[in-house]
Amino acid sequence: MSNFYELIQKIKKRPSMYLGKPAISNLRSCLAGYILARRELGISQTEQEKKFTEFQEWIQKKFNISSSQSWDKVILFYSEDERTALERFFELFEEFVSPDNKNLVESQNSQLESSPDLFVSKLSSRTNS
Repeated sequence: MSNFYELIQKIKKRPSMYLGKPAISNLRSCLAGYILARRELGISQTEQEKKFTEFQEWIQKKFNISSSQSWDKVILFYSEDERTALERFFELFEEFVSPDNKNLVESQNSQLESSPDLFVSKLSSRTNS
């Protein structure tokens, strides 16, 4: 595999081949396995892999939440099901790697501190039902 972003594009084109069932939780497991395998083989992280470690924080800012839920759980929460969450991931990933995302993060930084945590309140209402 030549690079991390290429892997994500290959998964996007043929999700069943890489993930079995097209689901965001399977994508997270696949990417975690890829990163772990490279680490176990002593292969240094690429710049793209290092950048992807910022995706969690970016998702939290994008959805204006401070929850410790992983990025896949946050996206799934705001999606119909695992498949649509996977499709949404690819859209969000494209936005994340675009040069314009820096402006989004900066503008939402101040909002994150001043607004209530909608995600946690929605999650609480779902679990209490």
